[in-house]
Amino acid sequence: MAKKIKLAFIGAGGIARGAHMPPLQKMDDVEVVAIADVSEEAARQAADLFEGKPKVYSDYRDMLKNEKLDAVDICTPNLYHKQPTIDALKAGLHVIVEKPIAMNAKEAKAMVQAARENNRKLMVAQCQRFRPDVQLLKKMIDAGELGEIYYARVWALRRRGVPAWGVFIEKDKQGGGPMIDLGVHMLDMALYLMGHPKPVAVSGQCYTKFGNRKGIFNPWGEWDPAKYTVEDYAAGFVRFENGATLSIEASFVANIRKDEFNVTLLGTEGGSDMDPFRIYTERHQRVIVEEPTMLPQVNTYEAELKEFFAAIREDRDPLVTGEQALMTQLILDGVYESSEKGKEILIKA
Repeated sequence: MAKKIKLAFIGAGGIARGAHMPPLQKMDDVEVVAIADVSEEAARQAADLFEGKPKVYSDYRDMLKNEKLDAVDICTPNLYHKQPTIDALKAGLHVIVEKPIAMNAKEAKAMVQAARENNRKLMVAQCQRFRPDVQLLKKMIDAGELGEIYYARVWALRRRGVPAWGVFIEKDKQGGGPMIDLGVHMLDMALYLMGHPKPVAVSGQCYTKFGNRKGIFNPWGEWDPAKYTVEDYAAGFVRFENGATLSIEASFVANIRKDEFNVTLLGTEGGSDMDPFRIYTERHQRVIVEEPTMLPQVNTYEAELKEFFAAIREDRDPLVTGEQALMTQLILDGVYESSEKGKEILIKA
């Protein structure tokens, strides 16, 4: 594909305007030709970011019908990931959709199936994979420098960080709280580094101890406790087919010392932390701590978009496939289902 990729947006909210659109202003090989949002004003504000003044739509279906496109970037709330993705794939377009892939694994399966049936690319915007520390660690793991990765601990913990905007606190629109919103980033990172082992069972527990109470300090403003229907803390444990295991924690509110976002890996030849980025090994009967330095600065949103467009041009799978995101979603679903039923959940992919 030598010509410019003609791209349209479905959803023109904060993640689109703040993260996805700015890098596109610097890309000469991509043209944003249309933007659709149920709020026509939001779509017009987004269109003003581009010199070419993309056409504005209040209904994405009209946009898919009227515009000649190659791909769409979907930046809607989780509830509106599935149908626009499937409609765009059926229209013959490649799709990049914000994380998580969907509200649940059932929706994700339908999206993956639509991509297969229409022979189109489906990429999920898991931007954390494109961090330079993650990419370096992945190379080290693939080279065998950490040996067999048999355990991972991942956590995305905010002491006080309830999103007081959008629909983040409404389960019927979001699918869940911090586990699906924050935990998905760290879980995806860990699975990528571990080589995507197949999950076979999940147990978990979710708690809502602060979200439905008034008077909780929140630096991002007040939320309506009556609308708070998601967890504010969740923990899970995953068993994989190869014998490896993983624990995960996520919170919007928790009485901890400070916010912490990390992935710890234990391998037979070495271990690692992502924050701060360190490698733990043994040499000459001495334990060694290595701290890689001088890593490049990377705009991860720009990097993920470039990967999406490269996959289209080179006709290959993108770095984050729909199938991989489906496996991540199966684990997230397992945490929620286990909490509801009070037992371990077997995963049937």
